[in-house]
Amino acid sequence: MDLAVLLVVLLSALLQAGWNVLLKLRLDPLSALMLVVLGGGAVALPVALWLGPPEQALLPWMAGSMSAHLTFYACLVGAYARADLGLVYPVARGGALLMTAGVAILVLQEPVRAIGISGIALLAASVLVTAWRSRGEASQAAALTLALGSGVAVTAYSLIDGTAGRMGPPAIYTAWLFVGDAVIVAVGLALWKGAAFLHPVRRHWGLALVGGAMLFVSYWLCVWAMTRAPISLVAAVREASVLFGAGFAVLVLQEKLRPERLLAAVLVVAGVTLIKLH
Repeated sequence: MDLAVLLVVLLSALLQAGWNVLLKLRLDPLSALMLVVLGGGAVALPVALWLGPPEQALLPWMAGSMSAHLTFYACLVGAYARADLGLVYPVARGGALLMTAGVAILVLQEPVRAIGISGIALLAASVLVTAWRSRGEASQAAALTLALGSGVAVTAYSLIDGTAGRMGPPAIYTAWLFVGDAVIVAVGLALWKGAAFLHPVRRHWGLALVGGAMLFVSYWLCVWAMTRAPISLVAAVREASVLFGAGFAVLVLQEKLRPERLLAAVLVVAGVTLIKLH
């Protein structure tokens, strides 16, 4: 993978972990996620209007991606309500990594050599190691199921967006995708909660814009990278966000630093190195 593309994906991973941490700060998971999605739409709207409308051929792809996003949001909120970031995040992202790589390589026939597959395997191992301590906790069964469900959704929208990004300018596609996501979420919340859904927005509009900007830029960078490198490799490197997420969990959320998280960090570095050599 080209160094510039690798650095872009690592920046995307850092931003990806950052907005996930926001879900655990100050607000309940539903309100925090709602703020991030709406904030992302608000940040994306002027960009979308400036760039112009997407090509008509991209609309079905956008519809499929939005459906997968909504599934991801629902599963992620449910999982975070039942377990901490250190468990949910690795399972969700690790499952997505393995499924995305498998489909991209075996079904889409992406040209990935053995060294790239080895890097993917190490990154997958890093996220599984991070979640290993919670494997036998029966009380976490629902959280793990929802986390895996979010991983399936991530796989779906990663493949959809990676393909669609190659069909047209990724900036236009991503901007309008985020606007569409925000509109759908806003309408759904309005029908469910009425005007009350706006209360968290009024109180935390700054958090909404910061988190939304992180989500939007992270996703934009990832879709762009998928136009320059195999989807499977980009998806794998982006899961370096597990390393960043573990760091944020310790430093920001005051979760305990565990030995498996240190091992996961070593595996992430080794995996990214192999993919860079691909």
